[in-house]
Amino acid sequence: MTVKPLAGRPSFAIRTGPLVTETDALRWCFADQLGPHFLDSPDQPVLLIESRAVFERRAFHRRKAHLVLSALRHRAAELGDQATFLQTRTYGEALRRVKADVSVCAPTSRAADRFVRSMPGIEVLPARGFCTGRDEFERWAQRQRTLRLENFYRDARRRFDLLMDGDQPAGGRWNFDADNREPPPKNADTLDVPAPWRPDEDEIDEQVRADLDRWERDGSVAFVGRDGPREFPVTAAEAAKAFDIFQRKRLPHFGPHEDAMLAGDRFMAHSLLSAPMNLGLLDPVACAYAAEDAYRAGRAPLAGVEGYIRQLIGWRDYIWHVYWHFGSGYRRHNALQARGRLPKWFAELDADAVEARCLRDVLTQVRDHGWVHHIPRLMVLSNYALQRGWNPAAVTDWFHRCFVDGYEWVMVANVVGMAQHADGGLMATKPYAAGGAYINRMSDYCGDCAYRPDERVGERACPFTAGYWWFLARNRQHLAGNHRMRQPLAGLGRLRDLDDVVEQQRRLGQSAP
Repeated sequence: MTVKPLAGRPSFAIRTGPLVTETDALRWCFADQLGPHFLDSPDQPVLLIESRAVFERRAFHRRKAHLVLSALRHRAAELGDQATFLQTRTYGEALRRVKADVSVCAPTSRAADRFVRSMPGIEVLPARGFCTGRDEFERWAQRQRTLRLENFYRDARRRFDLLMDGDQPAGGRWNFDADNREPPPKNADTLDVPAPWRPDEDEIDEQVRADLDRWERDGSVAFVGRDGPREFPVTAAEAAKAFDIFQRKRLPHFGPHEDAMLAGDRFMAHSLLSAPMNLGLLDPVACAYAAEDAYRAGRAPLAGVEGYIRQLIGWRDYIWHVYWHFGSGYRRHNALQARGRLPKWFAELDADAVEARCLRDVLTQVRDHGWVHHIPRLMVLSNYALQRGWNPAAVTDWFHRCFVDGYEWVMVANVVGMAQHADGGLMATKPYAAGGAYINRMSDYCGDCAYRPDERVGERACPFTAGYWWFLARNRQHLAGNHRMRQPLAGLGRLRDLDDVVEQQRRLGQSAP
């Protein structure tokens, strides 16, 4: 680990007594609102609050706690005397010391939003950090019979004039998904893509790590996962460097293997920009236009650029709006009546207890880094949880706590709506369940695994193959009316060993595969 010293001590001061400010209103920026686009002017006075209670409520991943606190403290150091930085146990304690008007961009979670709206003297502004405003989304939603990402995405392309040739999509197609689903190259350990940007730690990182150690020793907080050198940007300048390397060196390779996995290449050609973007360090609209510029200049192919832009103005925004649109009860949906508890080995990231190669490797990455790309999240971790009927609320909370880019708004719709099909189809038209054949086709995991993807009963039965049929058997009544599930359910009816599959899976219970 390289530690790069700052020039002198950090330029902010921790205020501990009653705070008196000038008449200018303070812009309160939460720890996921740290970019310059959350301010109305470059010299606007800023309020930053580090609340220890946030980390007392949940056992977050140690790397996530480090990343968030490092970003908050770096922003305070960067702003210097322009920022009032308060370190308190709760937000309420900090706000009682502020003797000035405060404005805040609407927070990203319902709990924080309720809190700021309950506090006198705080002006709540429209949310920033997303492409489509909430009012604009609601107007669009009112015109739809059912909400579908593809329709929202096409509307956003038109509104932002992104990848458009007049009134037609560039290349004559809206969606290049079919070109972006290639399996990994055969006999390759990696994609051989230029490496992503990596940071150098400084003394702020070291101080955060020391504070987290002290909090753990005091017993006031507990973490999951393992600590390690910081891997993601914590300032807008760092994020800009990381994005520049991605769009120049990695975006040209992004598309074809977007859905593939390699045991020796945890990054593939992905951007690794979700963490800084969810800290508010990157403007997604600006990133989308920069990606389009790369295509127009001939530096990156259309299919990969379209896939990346769809993630920004389509999927990321759609997830954000679904979180708000369906109301506070959405996170409690459980259409498949899945009530199983997360087993201890999964909850505590005990990858060493797992023998199935894909699940062991992915869980190891979560334990050691707090990050894997979207396909291991969906088709390994979430797929396994869906097959075993774990409570979707518990799965949502696990993803929220264990991923460096995980926030409530990110995970509720992604897990409840998409990964666990707990909303009954409000967001996705079918469950994202798949057997070992999918993992075998889209990865190199199965070759050296103790289990075989084409076996569903016996000692070598693949837990994903057996789990897939067990999932269908348990949920055939819930899924019978879904036209996209007719073929899988018909296949279920032809399985002569179904009773053996179900009995074996029940017997294994919560044991690690």
